[in-house]
Amino acid sequence: MTQTPGHIVLLGDSIFDNAAYVGGAPDVVRQLRSSLPDGWRASLLALDGAVTDNVAGHMRELPSDATLLVVSAGGNDALGEAWLLSEPARSVGEAVGRLAEAQARFASRYRAMVDRVLEAGVPTALCTIYDANFPPPEGRVITAALSLFNDVITRAAFSRRLALIDLRLICAEPADYANPIEPSEEGGAKIASAIARFATGTCGSVVIEA
Repeated sequence: MTQTPGHIVLLGDSIFDNAAYVGGAPDVVRQLRSSLPDGWRASLLALDGAVTDNVAGHMRELPSDATLLVVSAGGNDALGEAWLLSEPARSVGEAVGRLAEAQARFASRYRAMVDRVLEAGVPTALCTIYDANFPPPEGRVITAALSLFNDVITRAAFSRRLALIDLRLICAEPADYANPIEPSEEGGAKIASAIARFATGTCGSVVIEA
């Protein structure tokens, strides 16, 4: 990315719109603004509770001077399919088949969302869904199931030659979470730092650590 001051726009869900979960501490967009060099701007269009289908609506408010879009969406889509994890199945194959159907539903929505974002003609980075902070053994099952959704996201990024910010490696400690699924002040700071370093060209095109 260029060192010329830019305008970063955050799209998606409560991974970015986490003000309600940090008890008055700085949210991700405020932390991002403080991490950027002088002259840079950051705007929040992400909305707590949003799913991939909502991002197209966020795009209607896109600032005309945006220079980088960062999208974190899909976690709430995964939550909408979480009921599958408690469904009985006659075999592992049957259970995996149901998860594959959920993956296919998500893939259709996610690809359409990315295509809509790219219509703006602004450089774009996608974020994976992080593993969250559920205790074992539930956490291991959730992480395994989320890998199916993250496969969709990584394929969407690489097939379109977009940058990928891997939140699974950025938010890897319990302190990074305000609750099992929302970023804390600490986690938000790591996310903001990763975005700032990518946007200002101080790391590679694929962010893999905080």
